[in-house]
Amino acid sequence: MKNALIRDRNYKLWLADIKSKVRGAQLKAAVAVNTRLLEFYWELGADITEKQEHAKWGAGLVDQLSKDLSAEFPDMKGFSRRNLMYVQQWYLFYNRNNTIVQQPVGQLVQQPVALIRQQPVAKLFKIPWGHNIAIISGCKTVREALYYVQATIAHNWSRSVLVHQMESGLYAREGKSPNNFAVALPKPQSDLAKQTLKDPYIFDFLALTREHDERELENALIDHITKFLLELGAGFAYVGRQIPLRVGKSDFYIDLLFYHLKLRSYVVIELKTTAFEPEFAGKLNFYLTAVDRQVRSEHDNPTIGILICKKKDAVVAEYALSDIRKPIGVSEYKLTHSLPSKIKSSLPSIKEIEKELGSKK
Repeated sequence: MKNALIRDRNYKLWLADIKSKVRGAQLKAAVAVNTRLLEFYWELGADITEKQEHAKWGAGLVDQLSKDLSAEFPDMKGFSRRNLMYVQQWYLFYNRNNTIVQQPVGQLVQQPVALIRQQPVAKLFKIPWGHNIAIISGCKTVREALYYVQATIAHNWSRSVLVHQMESGLYAREGKSPNNFAVALPKPQSDLAKQTLKDPYIFDFLALTREHDERELENALIDHITKFLLELGAGFAYVGRQIPLRVGKSDFYIDLLFYHLKLRSYVVIELKTTAFEPEFAGKLNFYLTAVDRQVRSEHDNPTIGILICKKKDAVVAEYALSDIRKPIGVSEYKLTHSLPSKIKSSLPSIKEIEKELGSKK
C-alpha cells in the first residue's frame, strides 16, 4: 500500500500541494498564527477524509503522509501520525452526520477556509490546538463542544481549567437551577445572571464530615476560596463572610457576599446543609433588600441571591420564587469527598475544644 502511494502520480501532486500550503502558512510561530494553523488543519482534515473516501488510498494514507511531511519538515511536530489522526478526527467530529445541519458548523462541510472564516464556527480557530483536542475528546455532541469553545474564548481558560470544567459537567449544570431572574431583572442582565448559576455546584475539593453543618461548610469554602471562585465561575470577586446588617434594632449576618464584575451586582450566597424550604427564599429576599439599601451604590445593579442547599425539590423552589420580586436562584451542592461518619464521632466539637481550653486557664 505504502509503496503504491509513493508511485501514485495523484498522491505526489497532492503531497506537493500540501507542502506548499505548509510553507505558505508559516506555521513555525504557532502561537502567533494559531488561527492560520487551525485553518490549515481544517483543510488537511477535509483533504485526508476526501482522499480516503474517493481516491481509495486506504487507511495507510495517514502513515505515509506523516512519513513524507515529517521528512520534509523535521522541525515541526504537527505531522506525527497521532496528530494527523487528531486532525481528521477534529474535522469529522463537526461534520460527522446530517443531524448537525441546524448547527452553524453544519454549514461548513466542504467549504473553503475563506467562507469558513465568515461562519460562527470560526471560533474553533480562536483557541489553541490542544484545547480543541481536549474538547472533541471529552464532548459527545457538537452543541456541547461549541459551548466549551465559546467559554474558553470568553474566560481565557487554560487547558487544565478547561478539562476541569468539562470533567465537572459544567455544560449540563450551567443555568439549570430554578430562579426568577427573567421577571426580576431586565434583559440582558437576566440572561447573564442565569448563566452564572450552576446546578449542582460541585465541591469536590472539600473533605467534610458526612453530617457537616453550615458553619463547617462555610469555613471549608473560605479555606479553599480560589477553588470555590473557580466553581462559581468567571466574574465573581469575594467581598466577605458573615457580613453584619443592622435592621431596626436587630443584627443579621449573611453567609457570603460577592461582587460580580460583569453583572455589576452584589451577590449574596446563603448555604443550607438541609433540603430547600420555602422560608429560606423569604429570608434571602430580606437580606437582598438590606444589601440594596445599605451596601449597594447608585452605580450597582440590583443585588442577586443564590441559595445553595444540600438538596431541593425544583417544583417547590419554583413555587417559592414565583411571587418574590428580588432575583434569587436555588441550587444544590454535591460533595465527592467526605469523611466517614465514624471519624466525625471521634473528633472533638468546637464546644468541647473551647471547654478544654477554658479548663486550662
